[in-house]
Formats: sequence, C-alpha cells, structure tokens
Amino acid sequence: MMRRVLFGLGALAVTCAAAHAADAPPAAPCKAALSFPSYGGVIPQNADPGCLSLPGLGDVFIGGAVTGYGFAGSDAFPPSTTSLPSDRAALADFSNLQAFVQKPDGAVQFYLQAGLYTVPTLGAPVFSTLDQTRLLFGPVPVVYGRYAFDEAWSIQGGRLPTLIGAETTFTFQNLDITRGLLFAQENAINQGVQVNYAKGPWTVSAAGTDGFFSGRLDWITGLVAYKLDDAQTITFDAGGNVGRSGVNTYATPLLQNNSSIFNLIYSYAHGPWIVTPYLQLTDVGRDERLGIAQGASTYGGAVLASYAFTDHFALAGRAEYEQQTGTRGSGTTSLLYGPGSAAASFTVTPTFTFDRFVLRGEYAHVGLAGIAKGDAAAGLAGTGFGRMGDRTAQDRFTVEGGVTF
Repeated sequence: MMRRVLFGLGALAVTCAAAHAADAPPAAPCKAALSFPSYGGVIPQNADPGCLSLPGLGDVFIGGAVTGYGFAGSDAFPPSTTSLPSDRAALADFSNLQAFVQKPDGAVQFYLQAGLYTVPTLGAPVFSTLDQTRLLFGPVPVVYGRYAFDEAWSIQGGRLPTLIGAETTFTFQNLDITRGLLFAQENAINQGVQVNYAKGPWTVSAAGTDGFFSGRLDWITGLVAYKLDDAQTITFDAGGNVGRSGVNTYATPLLQNNSSIFNLIYSYAHGPWIVTPYLQLTDVGRDERLGIAQGASTYGGAVLASYAFTDHFALAGRAEYEQQTGTRGSGTTSLLYGPGSAAASFTVTPTFTFDRFVLRGEYAHVGLAGIAKGDAAAGLAGTGFGRMGDRTAQDRFTVEGGVTF
C-alpha cells in the first residue's frame, strides 16, 4: 500500500506540473542545469542534456547510462545455502542500462530513473545485473515528485536516494567502479518524504523513510552541510530506525535495518584534485524478539580521491578501514565478518573519458583480520572469503565502459 502511495506522488507531480504550466507563457529554450543524478567528478555531469519542450508541461530532460563491465576475482564466497544466488569468481554483464526523465525547474518537479543496474561492492558477493535489479529496488529504483516553495525550501516524496554516506549507489556516479566497505553499512534507496533547505553556505535535509527499503516508515535521517568556500564542504549525516522491524531480505538486511549510523565527511574539489575523507560509526542494539542476541557496533574511515592529469584521463582511488566490536567467536551478531573482525581495502581506478564515453579499469584488494575460520571436516564455513570461509584476502580486477547522456 505504501509503495502505491509513494509512486502516486510521482504521478501527481506530473499532473500538477501540466496544470501549473498550462497558464504560463511560452517556454524559453531548454537551459536548466541538471544536478541529478549526481556524478562523482571523474565522469562529468552532462552539460548539454537532451530536452523536449512539451506543451502544458514545459522542459523535460531525458538522459541515461548504458555501460557494461566485467570482473575476475579471487576467493569467492562459499556457495549460497539460501534462495540467493551464489557468488561469482568472474562475470561480464551490463552495469547500467538506465534512462532518466526529469523536470528539474519550476515549482512542481519530478524525476524518474528506470532500467537495469548492478551495485558491485567490495567484500560482498557479486550477482548478475538481472538478479541485483530483482533483489534490490526493481526496474524503477528512483522516482519522486518535488514541490519547491521558493529558492530555499522544497519537499519531495517517492523513492529517494539516501542522505547517508559519501558514495552513491550506481557505478557511473562514483570515482570507483565498485562500492566500498563502508557503503555496505549504509542504506542506498529509501521510500518516504524529505524536506530540504538550501541557502548560502548551508544545506539541510530531513527525511522520514523506510530505511533499507523495508516498506515500513520507521527511519529518520538527516543531513547538514556547510560550504566553507568554493572548494571545501563539511557534511554531517545521521539516521536510525526509531521502531523495530523484522524484515530480512537482500535489500533489507535485518541488522543494518535496525541500526543507527553517523558519518562526518569533508570534501575538497579544486583544479585537478578531488579528496573526500570521512568517518563512520554504526550501532545495532540487542533485541531478542528479532533474534538479535547481542548488540554490536562498527567504526571506520575512508579516503576517496582523484587526480585529473588531463581533460580525458584521471586516476581515482580509495582506502578504507572498518572494525566490528566484540570478541571473535563470542556471538552471532555479525555486521562485518563476525564479532571482533576488521577489514581494510585499497582500490585504484584509472579512468579515460571522451565526450560522454568512459572506459576505466580497476584493481581492488580487501584484507581481513579476526575472522572465525571454517572447519572442512565438520562441514562448517568460516566468516571470511573462499569456499570454506577461511581466506583473509580477496582481489578483484574490473573493467567498465560505455556512455552516459
């Protein structure tokens, strides 16, 4: 029921936009500067997007991303014993086959993103694009309507990108092809209502949503960003489940969906440099009714960076460290690779761009510590990598190419 209501907000925005524009004078040529979907900087935002000037509706912008990727990696996870697919040691597939339609200006606005996608993440199993689309947010991952009261205030509702974190969901939006370890603790797309304020150096947003796509409006998230100057921004975001939810699916992991999360992010972008260090803390409390016998926390930090050598070549990278509280073997609550475990990663991503075309390669390494080792004789898998879960390192080599428009 809630999802039908949220999708109705997008349809209502289109209807209201038509009514609002019916009495307006003839529209000027398309000229709106798009800010969504957001791009990480290495792949630039499209400065000349496709546009249709529709009678009664105004300027509607059309774009998309068509990209393919392939990867090969070491020490895939043990075969799945659930309804989920098993991890892959190698894969070639589309990474994005998506279209964007939006009206980004005027009082009534809307955005729709539809198609196929994958969200490859370090230290996690990799599924096919069809499987990920089915298991995550379906073929319409983002759709919302927005009403702008004035230049500062707006409200929006539907399927929304999260306010949490320094990395965004889809591959083309980020410095690196693969999402990082800290990203795995964060929600990505949620359903709900969000209020925004932006004036001068300040940006403030607050949202009531379903957190990790649970279908239950029990999460509150917020973001405060202050722009120090044209190059530097400090952001604090936080969120948590104000109720308790027993939903447990691939898109809605039980522990993370009942957690609280905090991020402190510094962003620098000037000349050829992009540098974004950030800190993260998460916590999930004990709840025996949900089968959470022990509480647990994670804390970690990461640095995302890129240097553009020319207009067509940049070198991006990421370094991360994350640790879970607890003692190895002391309990079943695992937010990372078991109680007391830790993980570190390093990623390097050389990227070539020409006009709207992109080609990039990537090497990523993840190292683990404090895992519970598997027991082959007993048929028990450990909490690490490899078919028995007893490996402490994983390497991946990835290539991605295509076009955004």
